[in-house]
Amino acid sequence: MLRAGALVRFCWGIPCGAVGLATLLAVTAITTDANARGRHHRHHVQAAEGYEPSYSSIVVDANSGAVMQATNADSPRHPASLTKIMTLYLLFERLDAGKIKLTAEMPVSSHAASMAPSKLGLLPGQTIDVETAIRAIVTKSANDVAVVVAEALGGDENNFGKMMTAKARALGMMHTNYHNASGLPDELQMSTARDQAILGRAIQDRFPKFYNYFSTRYFAFHGHMIRNHNHLLGSVPGLDGIKTGYIHDSGFNIVTSVRRNGRHIVAVVFGGHTAAARDARVLSLIDNNINIASLKRTAPPMIDDKETAEVRAKEIKGAKESAAKETKEKTASAAPSPGQPALGSTDPIKPNSVKTFAVQFGTMRTASLSPLPSSSRKLMLAPANSKPITVTNVSIAKRDVPAPPEEKPHSLGVLPGKLASASANVPITSVMPGPKARGGGWLIQVGAFPEENEAKQRLTAAQEKAKEQLGQANPFTERTTKGDKAMFRARFAGLDKDQAETACKHLKHSEIPCMVLKN
Repeated sequence: MLRAGALVRFCWGIPCGAVGLATLLAVTAITTDANARGRHHRHHVQAAEGYEPSYSSIVVDANSGAVMQATNADSPRHPASLTKIMTLYLLFERLDAGKIKLTAEMPVSSHAASMAPSKLGLLPGQTIDVETAIRAIVTKSANDVAVVVAEALGGDENNFGKMMTAKARALGMMHTNYHNASGLPDELQMSTARDQAILGRAIQDRFPKFYNYFSTRYFAFHGHMIRNHNHLLGSVPGLDGIKTGYIHDSGFNIVTSVRRNGRHIVAVVFGGHTAAARDARVLSLIDNNINIASLKRTAPPMIDDKETAEVRAKEIKGAKESAAKETKEKTASAAPSPGQPALGSTDPIKPNSVKTFAVQFGTMRTASLSPLPSSSRKLMLAPANSKPITVTNVSIAKRDVPAPPEEKPHSLGVLPGKLASASANVPITSVMPGPKARGGGWLIQVGAFPEENEAKQRLTAAQEKAKEQLGQANPFTERTTKGDKAMFRARFAGLDKDQAETACKHLKHSEIPCMVLKN
């Protein structure tokens, strides 16, 4: 098979007009299709002749983040069609941000249409909607559709490859380089089993609703039913995806995700000499590890560094805006009324002008002021036939009113003093105390998430990482909204400043983001 670069060099070496180049392209396409059609036949022949691509594998407990098994997990391998997991990650990112819709139509270029199989067979000038593209990539692993996505998101496939590599670095995939969107052979396109496990976990954590596409078993296109290349779907309990791949240089590869009875593992295999051998190997890894995996999610969500920075920047901005609003409200409440001197001023108080009205009093019904034997004091109306009471020269004894109690956090409606009844001397006080905070008036925040369950998981993970510092703290989630999007903050309260700073420092060493806030 001639690669694009070789084709150009061939034309440069001899006189090659437009007709000759078109003919050569057609011959190349026919040869490519023939090679692709014979691919699965050849790999069985190669297996019989001792075809043994380099093997590597890894099993990760997605709940705890622990590596349960690894063989050559950091050895470089060609990712083949596992590449398309990253292609879809970037597409899901655009969908999640509202920058593209599932119904949007993407144009098919000549470059995309020229891709080698597996492909849908799209023609230049056609379009394909985003949701159909996702299903085609997940099931048929369509190379032409992967390039359509790359060009729609990145302008051209080369630029999209750079975007893919940048995202890989942000996710911690330090040994992965992408040069195309499909995974077709490229000597510079490399990854590792460990890096693919990171991506397999991240795409689930980051896009749970879009990740469900990876469980698609069949896809209908133009009257044809296309079966997912991952034949383990529907036959392995709890297996929900995610992707298979094959090129000669890397063998048969797979990334799988399995959830059973609260346990969750991600297993990756590179280098199967047949699809059946690859599937048998990954099934063995699943069976040997799923029953000893963690039942409790303690690992923090897999999000990239840029996303973490954006979340923290929004949280800091929100805290500053809240503090500024509170200061403004306090300033406004302390401001003197119009025409009155400022607080602490020795200027005389100017009386407000008032209008006097003549009021005609009739017979009055008054409230009984006699104390009742009950512990609860109630105001009772006097009988209707009682004589009117004339009130004259009522004097109220002067009392020392104690200073209002110091306001406590979360206190609701504390009246500042005691009110005396004129005749019964009954004090009236209304107090609704809030929960008493432990420690001091500081708290820490360890993340903000779109789902409350994720925030609770982060609180659990943080407590396990900093048991000594957070053992007596109060964990809680706090819902906040921006526009129509809700976020749940994961926070610990009841700390003094030193405790909060120490806890945050410890959590950051454990790679859990944290910031200190005044309650």
